Amino acid sequence: MAKFKSPVTAAVRVLRQAGVSYGEHPYQYEEKGGTAVSARELGVDESCVIKTLIMEDEAKSPLVVLMHGDLQVSTKELARVIGVKSVAPCTPDTANRHSGYMVGGTSPFGTRKQMPVYLEESILELPLIYINGGSRGFLVSMPPSELVRVLQPVLVKVGI
Repeated sequence: MAKFKSPVTAAVRVLRQAGVSYGEHPYQYEEKGGTAVSARELGVDESCVIKTLIMEDEAKSPLVVLMHGDLQVSTKELARVIGVKSVAPCTPDTANRHSGYMVGGTSPFGTRKQMPVYLEESILELPLIYINGGSRGFLVSMPPSELVRVLQPVLVKVGI
């Protein structure tokens, strides 16, 4: 098998610049497979795979939500918690425009636009998380404390 050469994405550059010690985890990407596929391919619990969701409020202001792979976001609760009328997921094209990443390869690190980041607080209870490294089929692992140090997210309880 050929040796994996990690992609040098905007996310990887941000992690390196911040001095984050992270693991690299390539896997066979499957269209619309989501966190279930990456968890299966890496042999980890899906709740440890953190999905990066790009959403917008009613004013079309973008935001990032980081959620356990096996949970959904209550957009109604998120809107209430952050003090807006509504929150909805972006279309793939809009998400790509805001983040600079293709859907399926969206990382919260190194996004094109600066956006507020909201983190499901129970993620902090995990010893290690797996999160997109900025390319389809490429996750990076780190303690959640490193994610908090670099992104300084707002903690929320909006998982269902």
